[in-house]
Amino acid sequence: MIHLNDLLHIPYPLVLASQSPRRSALLRHVGLSFSTVVPDVDEDSVDTTLPPDEYVQRLARMKAERGAEMSERPSIVIGSDTTVVLDGEVLNKPHDADDAVRMLRTLSGRTHTVHTGIALVASDPLHHHMVASRATMVTFRELDDAEIKAYVASGSPLDKAGAYGIQDDFGAVFVSRVEGCYYTIVGLPLELLYTSLRHLVREIADARA
Repeated sequence: MIHLNDLLHIPYPLVLASQSPRRSALLRHVGLSFSTVVPDVDEDSVDTTLPPDEYVQRLARMKAERGAEMSERPSIVIGSDTTVVLDGEVLNKPHDADDAVRMLRTLSGRTHTVHTGIALVASDPLHHHMVASRATMVTFRELDDAEIKAYVASGSPLDKAGAYGIQDDFGAVFVSRVEGCYYTIVGLPLELLYTSLRHLVREIADARA
C-alpha cells in the first residue's frame, strides 16, 4: 500500500476529528496514518438556513479547530460534516426512529443533494487551514413502507444524515442513480481531501522555507 503521509511529505501527525467509523475506514483505505479525537462542538449553533456548502464547511471547520485545540503537539486536523438537502430542507441525523421513517418516505422516488464539507487545520504557530466542500446528487427509487421500517429497525439510519448510508448492506439498494463523487455521500470526498492536503502541505513548506 502507498503511504500517503510519506508521499505527500506531511510534516505533522494527522488527526481525524470525528468518531465516525466510516470516515476512519476511508482514510485507512487510501493509506493515511492518523489518530482520532472526538470534538465537542455544538452543531445546533450553526444556522441551517445558510447555503448548504457554507453550512457543512462551517461545521467541518468548527470540528477541526476544536480538534486542533485538543492536540497535545503540532498536528494537521481533519474535520468533516455531511448533510442531505431536499427542496431546500436540510435533513441531518434523525432525532429518533419515527423521524428516520419520515425522512426516508420524503426521499423515496426523488432526487436530493448530499453536501460534505472538509476542513484542515494545522495546530502549528501559523495555524494554516483550508476549507472546501463537494456536492453529489442522489436519486432514490420508490420505497415501500415495509423496507423503510425494516431498515430503520436495524438501527443503521439513526446516526446518518438523511437517515441512510449508501455503504450499508440495505441502504445501498435504495439508490438508483448517483451524479458526482460517491465518497461525498459516504462522508469524506477522498479526491478533495487528497488535493487539499497536498495544497496545505505545500503552504506549510513554503512558510518554513
